[in-house]
Amino acid sequence: MPDSPGLGEQALNKAAEIGLSSQLDKVEDLNVDVKTDPLKLVQGEVDSVSIEGKGLVMQKDLRVEELKMQTDSVAINPLSAAFGKIELTKPTQASTLVVLTENDINHAFNSEYVRSQLQTQKIHINGQLTTIIPQHVDFHLPGENKVALGASILLRETNETHQVAFSAVPKVSANGQTVSLENVEYGDTKEISPELTKTLIDATSEILNLSNFDLEGMTLRVKQLEVETGKLILQAEAYVEQIPSA
Repeated sequence: MPDSPGLGEQALNKAAEIGLSSQLDKVEDLNVDVKTDPLKLVQGEVDSVSIEGKGLVMQKDLRVEELKMQTDSVAINPLSAAFGKIELTKPTQASTLVVLTENDINHAFNSEYVRSQLQTQKIHINGQLTTIIPQHVDFHLPGENKVALGASILLRETNETHQVAFSAVPKVSANGQTVSLENVEYGDTKEISPELTKTLIDATSEILNLSNFDLEGMTLRVKQLEVETGKLILQAEAYVEQIPSA
């Protein structure tokens, strides 16, 4: 079976799978496929490394439905490879696809991490400095390249509950590292405070920020962001200094 991976490849695959899994809060499925041959491996050459994952829970309680990463040829330390470890001798690029679902982003919005972040901020509403407590946040991907958000917010000082709703178009910054929301349109709710809406817009940008998907030794730069009904697709370039391994 010429297509079956050699012992060296298998050891590298396993080490990288364990290394990557150790950086994630949860993994449903993760496969690393190192392509090379024994002669090249001895010389520290790898033809390609592909990483495919499903249901990966990153930091901040953000689940990724699908992650695909593919490098071209990679230079590695042959001595480390002999011990089943991928140690890059120079950085490489990897084309990357990240898919997020509406459910996953909704879950992140209602996570303890985001709620506590929002509650640490005081904002002005009707001239009064107020602490906001998100009761529930509904995030939607309705299509037409838009994201939509509806939230029920309790104001601690007055014990009033306010509804906030808006839709917007996510845009990737020139450096490919951050996502901002443009063309904001407000829902039926009368805007009670531009600051309250801005806080939720900032929170949305923060959740969609690419630094959330960086793993140790890897930095993502988004080239394209597509919003489909129910899911968000990020096409990115990863700058890989190291592939985590066991």
